[in-house]
Amino acid sequence: MMIKRSGYGITAVLGPTNTGKTHLAIERLLAHRSCIIGLPLRLLAREVYDRIRPRCGAERVALITGEEKIIPANPAYFVCTVESMPLDHASDFMAIDEIQLSADAERGHVFTRRLLHARGLSETMLLGADTMRPLIAELLPGANFVSRPRFSSLSYAGRKKLSRLPRRSAIVAFSAQSVYETAELVRRQRGGAAVVMGALSPRTRNAQVELFQSGDVDFLVATDAIGMGLNMEIDHVAFAATRKFDGRDYRQLSPAELAQIAGRAGRHMNDGSFGETANAPDFHPDVISRIENHEFDSIKCLQWRNTELDFTSMEALFEALNRPPARPGLVRARIGADQQALEILSRDAEVTAKIRTPEDLALLWEICQLPDYRKIAANDHSELIAKVFEFLVKDGHIPQDWFAGKIRLADKTDGNIDTLANRISYIRTWTFIANHAGWLDDQENWRSVTRKLEDRLSDALHQKLVSRFVDRRTSVLMKSLREKEELMAAVTGEGDVIVEGETIGSLKGFVFIPQSRDSDIDGKALRAAANTVLAKEIPERAARLIQAPDSAFSLNSDGAVMWEGQIIAHLKAGETILAPAIEIAAGEHLGAAELEAMAKRLQDWLESRIAALLEPLLKLRDARELTGLARGVAFRLAEHLGLVDRQSIAEDIRALDQDARGELRKYGVRFGAYSIYLPMLLKPAAASLRRLLWALFQGAASAETLPEPPGEGLTSVKTDPALPRGYYEASGFKLCGLRAVRVDMLERLADEIRPLVYWKGESAEDKRPEGSVEGGGFTVTPTMMSFVGCSGEDFAEILRAIGFRCQRRKIEVTPESEKSKEKPPAPAEPAPVSAAPEPAVAESAAAEPAPAEPEDEKFIEIWRPVPVKKHPPHRPRKPHRRGEKTPPGAKSPPPRGGRKQTGKKPAAKPDPNSPFAALQALKARMEKSE
Repeated sequence: MMIKRSGYGITAVLGPTNTGKTHLAIERLLAHRSCIIGLPLRLLAREVYDRIRPRCGAERVALITGEEKIIPANPAYFVCTVESMPLDHASDFMAIDEIQLSADAERGHVFTRRLLHARGLSETMLLGADTMRPLIAELLPGANFVSRPRFSSLSYAGRKKLSRLPRRSAIVAFSAQSVYETAELVRRQRGGAAVVMGALSPRTRNAQVELFQSGDVDFLVATDAIGMGLNMEIDHVAFAATRKFDGRDYRQLSPAELAQIAGRAGRHMNDGSFGETANAPDFHPDVISRIENHEFDSIKCLQWRNTELDFTSMEALFEALNRPPARPGLVRARIGADQQALEILSRDAEVTAKIRTPEDLALLWEICQLPDYRKIAANDHSELIAKVFEFLVKDGHIPQDWFAGKIRLADKTDGNIDTLANRISYIRTWTFIANHAGWLDDQENWRSVTRKLEDRLSDALHQKLVSRFVDRRTSVLMKSLREKEELMAAVTGEGDVIVEGETIGSLKGFVFIPQSRDSDIDGKALRAAANTVLAKEIPERAARLIQAPDSAFSLNSDGAVMWEGQIIAHLKAGETILAPAIEIAAGEHLGAAELEAMAKRLQDWLESRIAALLEPLLKLRDARELTGLARGVAFRLAEHLGLVDRQSIAEDIRALDQDARGELRKYGVRFGAYSIYLPMLLKPAAASLRRLLWALFQGAASAETLPEPPGEGLTSVKTDPALPRGYYEASGFKLCGLRAVRVDMLERLADEIRPLVYWKGESAEDKRPEGSVEGGGFTVTPTMMSFVGCSGEDFAEILRAIGFRCQRRKIEVTPESEKSKEKPPAPAEPAPVSAAPEPAVAESAAAEPAPAEPEDEKFIEIWRPVPVKKHPPHRPRKPHRRGEKTPPGAKSPPPRGGRKQTGKKPAAKPDPNSPFAALQALKARMEKSE
């Protein structure tokens, strides 16, 4: 090749992205009989190869990359990656794309070498950013410069949430983990995204790019790999980060690097925009201005590494590699992976022992150029290089059995994304070796084997990426939305809303509920498509509801109105507890007239249902013949849904005469010892409705948060202190300590106990009933416990709550020797039910634990009414001042100093009407009769 040191014959086409530089180079190369074009990426090289092959003929175009070589017999056009350009081949036209990569810390020295030495016989073209102008002018004096303006504008659009990004957006992150996390969020919120990273194989990247280009997805999540020559229909670039790891440490991207990526937005004459998203910091106004106006600092120096190497010894080679540049504008490149591998192997005695000639050292350096696609530790990569060197030095080729064994390790297409990506990185190493001339026997066969395996793995990885980050159902819908003006939509019998054969939501009653993953996926367009069928279906349902009979509706325990198996409305508190309101659950497809007609129909049904289940209560409320106190009692019952605690209206009840009580009984009112209630309202359906109405009147959420009422058939339950006051009464139960008892069962229990306590025989021959105890008490019987469905301490708790106390009595045991002398004993009293005594009232209760009882002692538990204490009315006493005389007839104040007065108080006479007076008289008569 002819080497020219000056810049004559060189054209530098410089400008920002979307200026048509690559297109210009392709048109120029086709005007020559032969050419070589070097591109920064294998992916881009394949794209250019596919563009010019149909125009020139497949037999005239070669593709050369590190991992792929397609070389016909007599090619005239070579499309290559920059590293793979055949420098020993003369051609009329030479082009190098993205020449600003000469400043890249990792690959820059390769681009610098091409800039300084690669020339075409007739024309040489350098393509890149305008930041290269000063250095090209200095290094290549006489070069011709052509500035290319951007076809479209690039503007800052500000920060946008992922859920608000416009269609055809690319989201940029700088690590595989960030790319995957962002793509997952986009899938959930927007339906799916394609993924592009430098770590993916070119075939996988191509498939992902096509997924985006075809419109199957509207979003692309990528690393800065999209900044180099990938031409896609991107309208907006959103940066999810602005820092990257460059192999050594994290650093902030420069404005020029940000512009290279942001410039992917906008295609030909279409304008583009850029901005931030996710956790990326806000762009500084100066950076925004630089990107929009394409004003960046010029590149100060290019990476350079000496290419005139000395292979006479290892020391001479290192000296040549470390030689500094002699020209200004160049800086020695940092140690690359190839030189690092050479340094490691130079310390390996087994390797150095095999180096006998300069050709052997040159071969070792050539093998060190093997890329570390796997990104493994430097020592591990060096071991692979040493093994290949050993084979080539010893046999002149790599053994096929050994190479085949390595290939088989990667010949699997199962596993997750990371597993497949690692296998592709692994097989790319062997693909590179297979494409290197002279390293393998039957090289063409191994090229085909590795190429096919990499393709299979790439296709499997593409499918994994699609299945994880793309919602196929949504992508089909989105594509249909773009290609059709009107979509086919329908509602199934189950209420599923179908658009273009895909379910996008469901119709629950009169409300359309989109599927959660569709909430942000072009929601307006999808709902607009669904509206075509919903606008017809929902009014038809409303017409059916208005004409439906009462039997078509039902009411849940939480206040939901059901129709045709769907919730169509909810009850809410009204003006009174017996007149709740109805709130219809409907969307935007019903007019005001239809909603009003539906509300009237449901209100009529609700009033009819309340009237049917609570008929006794409504009749009592509306009874006009009730007057005075009877009218007041009826009002209290209506206000409390047919159940009032007797103690709360005791004064009114005592004041009612027998005629007023009789009028109330005509309406079903039961005057119990503890409650005034309507027995008909204790039936399960009526009790459930009463509970619901009470809950609604307490607050809108009460009906939904309260537990279900006690099960049908239960007559008592343990109470829950966390429940609101009034819950058990609304369910037809009365609180009795730690248990709640159904009011009718509590009254039956009272009716059972009362005759036992106050039993009086007409004659001495009358037999005392079971459970009755002499002296006005009773023992617990199975019948009593059956009323409330509990026993033991639970039953004792109920008895204490309704005014009884427990007394334990010892049963005298007669010795066996005297039993024969005694008369036959009287019938034994019923076996008592164990119940703990009430500490405040039990006569035998003690603060300390009772001593152990002898085995031959037996006790029974007798329950007696707790005496009601009558307190005299409080009379305020005028304070006595010191020095005043006590008025006549007034009591003297107690002596100061706390001394007690001497003398005994006269014994108080018992109240002749109290139970104790009656018991005392009964006892006196019994003693007299004895």
